[in-house]
Amino acid sequence: MNSSFDPWSSWGPADLGQTRAAQQRQLPQVPADHGLVVEERETGWVGAVLGVSPAAGMNLVTLEDRSGRTRDFPLGFGFLVDGRSVELVPPPRQKPVAAARRRTASGSLAVENVSARTARASRIWVEGLHDAELVEKVWGDDLRIEGIVVEPLHGADDLAAAVREFGPAPHRRLAVLLDHLVPGSKESRLAAEASAVPGAADNLLILGHPYVDVWQAVKPQRLGLDAWPQIPRGTDIKVGTCRALGWPAENRSDVAAAWKRILSQVRSYTDLEPALLGRVEEIIDFVSAAEE
Repeated sequence: MNSSFDPWSSWGPADLGQTRAAQQRQLPQVPADHGLVVEERETGWVGAVLGVSPAAGMNLVTLEDRSGRTRDFPLGFGFLVDGRSVELVPPPRQKPVAAARRRTASGSLAVENVSARTARASRIWVEGLHDAELVEKVWGDDLRIEGIVVEPLHGADDLAAAVREFGPAPHRRLAVLLDHLVPGSKESRLAAEASAVPGAADNLLILGHPYVDVWQAVKPQRLGLDAWPQIPRGTDIKVGTCRALGWPAENRSDVAAAWKRILSQVRSYTDLEPALLGRVEEIIDFVSAAEE
């Protein structure tokens, strides 16, 4: 027997290529459906599928990672789903149906070809400009259809006096969204005082979220963070957050730029914490139910 015989010596690159192709054909085919989380084996990039599009004679799949960054890869082999090697294939085409109704950033069905309603007497108050801008970005379409105006309070220290001046009534409801409305907080005391104003019963609703500032109601993952930094009491929450993240924080312009950066990462209600979502939805429902 010839001990130097090599059983693989007669194999060439073509044979190896055929073997690899055969192995690939045995991989399960997985449609690249929107939202499917996959890993690109070669780069280690992990992301959710945003879509598939043709380019240069091939199909590209766009993946978005947890920080909101996107990257395109050729559709096909070289992907992992739940740790298993798969072949990503285009999602199946749906039979033609009536055009799907667009959803607003808040997740509600959009009402098309309808002008904004004339503003009602009822109002929603939030503590500051940043709160108002966030509510507008996510719920703006809903608010315009309902004719509801959101106004910033620029601080809640004089909330009871402001409510008294507003004069809540059945046709003129008022809803207030406060930051850091937790038992024992200053905000809880201010809410109790405002709720005792004549006419407030059944016509005033004060709700809040547990965050010291509305910045923290944006999911930190949208900024590439595991969690928002803990800021010591006595330090301005916005300035402290900027400094903790290494962002400029020397003046109001720096803080405004930081908020613009945060707000730009909010695409819809899915980018906000549930503790804020439920409160805003409840407030909108309350004001919308005011007598005409």
